[in-house]
Amino acid sequence: MELGTFSISLAVKDIKASKAFYEKLGFKVFMGDISQNWLILKNGDHVIGLFQGMFERNMLTFNPGWDSNAQKLDSFADVRELQRQLKAQSVELMSEADESTTGPASFMILDPDGNPILIDQHV
Repeated sequence: MELGTFSISLAVKDIKASKAFYEKLGFKVFMGDISQNWLILKNGDHVIGLFQGMFERNMLTFNPGWDSNAQKLDSFADVRELQRQLKAQSVELMSEADESTTGPASFMILDPDGNPILIDQHV
């Protein structure tokens, strides 16, 4: 199962302090809007998202349809197909993509330790 590009999404308390900290580690802002309390930072192939006030816990994030530079892939498994495959394996979904739609959609699952995993397709 190809889930797409991976990043960690961090639920931060102070996005400006977090941005400054991760910049000291060599991360650079790649996309986002600090005035909306979200930024995506990169250090080489490593990607982290900083999100203030958007969700309670840190989460693993996969983006079907994107490469590591947020460029659309020519071929990829649609988020709805990934959702169907996981449902067929009896994986419980916390939220679901509407299977009657196409294009951008997402769903969320939890791992056995309660860590959220977001499958978030933007194309």
